Amino acid sequence: MYLWLKAFHIIAVISWMAGMLYLPRLFVYHCEAEPGSKQSETFKVMERRLLNIIMNPAMALTWILGIVMLIQGHWMGAGWFHAKFALVIAMSGVHGYFSRCVKDFAFDRNRHSQKFFRILNEIPTLLMIVIVILAVVKPF
Repeated sequence: MYLWLKAFHIIAVISWMAGMLYLPRLFVYHCEAEPGSKQSETFKVMERRLLNIIMNPAMALTWILGIVMLIQGHWMGAGWFHAKFALVIAMSGVHGYFSRCVKDFAFDRNRHSQKFFRILNEIPTLLMIVIVILAVVKPF
């Protein structure tokens, strides 16, 4: 059963990460659109759907399956797990910030530049790299 949980956990993580990497790119392009324009309204729909239909359920599944695997695998005392857990909390915080940005764009209240979102786009990538290394290599 553990391997099935792990497989579905990985699928959920991939889905979540796809959204975490794509949403800030949408923000970059949305910055170029004139508020109220057809293009801006299209980005609002894309951002909302990506967040609500893909990212939120994928994050929830990632957490649920991860907790079940934690319990079944008896990983609570592992040092690598504590580091990974802290980074997953950070990733969830970034997700929350992205949710806030979606709301800001929805009400034409974005205060950030394209450059800001281009830099912000790198954070999930860096977190993902370290999380995967910790989960696969289990260095400590």
